[in-house]
Amino acid sequence: MLVPDEPWRRFAVRAKVEPGQPAIAIVIDDLGMSAREVDNVLGLGEQLTLSFLPDGADAPWLARYARRAGHEVLVHVPMEPMHAGHRLGAYGLRVSYGAQVNRDRLSTILARFGAYVGINNHMGSRFTSDTESMAPILTELKRRGLMFLDSRTTAATQGNRLAALLEVPHAMRDVFIDAEPTPEAIRYQLARLERVARENGLAIAIGHPHAATLRALRAWLPEAKARGFAFVPISYAARLNCAC
Repeated sequence: MLVPDEPWRRFAVRAKVEPGQPAIAIVIDDLGMSAREVDNVLGLGEQLTLSFLPDGADAPWLARYARRAGHEVLVHVPMEPMHAGHRLGAYGLRVSYGAQVNRDRLSTILARFGAYVGINNHMGSRFTSDTESMAPILTELKRRGLMFLDSRTTAATQGNRLAALLEVPHAMRDVFIDAEPTPEAIRYQLARLERVARENGLAIAIGHPHAATLRALRAWLPEAKARGFAFVPISYAARLNCAC
């Protein structure tokens, strides 16, 4: 049943896509530590989605700032990776914590923010591949009326599959723009993003506020728009994927 007041709908930004037009959703994550980074992303001027880490002291007001500027917002939830050396921060979710502790931690994270459409995972190669850990998190998102973007940090992720099974609004990343943050590699991934969008009708990319990424996007966005691509917020992908 459609519930128009669910946050993933209420805080959605309207997508403008013509029939048959290929669409691209770009999420810039790892934000929340620097106002300058947020301003740099907003300066790109297209319908990008911004995703904010919970650790930054200024992250909540920076997220509100981005929403007031007309962009959709996600909360970038730290989840346990396979490699123990990566720092999760004060708010991370771990397989060993169990369902209740992880739900409580998610609630603490979400309470810091407002006017967001959902979450995506920061790291999470171990957590998202563990069905018993992901199911309670997705169930909580469904209860709250939020969407889940699977950042797909591992091929073994269960996030997108479980979200579909549980009828949680969902989407999954197709392309990492800047896994290798060099100009040549970023241009290659942007070309790949266009191919996926033309083949599937929609492509989802994740990037980061690196200087090289933002320079490449600044040059590429108007060119891609001129080639006929529509730029859409991430909720557009969730609406296509989920009859919920």
